[in-house]
Amino acid sequence: MNPEYIKALHIIFIVTWFSGLFYIVRLFVYNTEAGEKDEPEKSILRKHFTIMIKRLWFGITWPSAVLTLIFGPLMWWQLGVLPGWLLIKLFFVLGLYAYHFTLHAIYKQQMNGVFKYSSQKLRIWNEVATIFLVAIVMLATVKQNMSVVWGLVGLICFVVVLMSAIKIYKNIRMKKK
Repeated sequence: MNPEYIKALHIIFIVTWFSGLFYIVRLFVYNTEAGEKDEPEKSILRKHFTIMIKRLWFGITWPSAVLTLIFGPLMWWQLGVLPGWLLIKLFFVLGLYAYHFTLHAIYKQQMNGVFKYSSQKLRIWNEVATIFLVAIVMLATVKQNMSVVWGLVGLICFVVVLMSAIKIYKNIRMKKK
């Protein structure tokens, strides 16, 4: 198969996988917050979110994660070498799959009516995918031109800005209540 087609398919499934990762946690947040509503609204919302969560998780997110895992190694195989930047990127990709499995655990909990995490904790957890996205895309595009030290400094600064934005958003939401 043409390497460009493999690369295109890899990118397509990365995009759909990340879309699923971002949206599933938002649905977890909404499903959790539905528990604060009175009946019958609570039951209606939870039923609706359960359907949406199942369809997204098994119709888009899981298939995209699997297909990413198929096309990524095919690209690597065609490359024929393991450059340093790719090794670091694979470290972040492993972290992303670990994150995916934590979301699967939350999925199973919510499907069993267990809501262990507050909507605020889930909102923060939602941003973990953003951190992985930035790290992986930077490594995939900048490659050898990126300094490990400056890359880590930039990622840490990004995390600080992201967490500050979450805190500011939380304060704004609390003031509106």
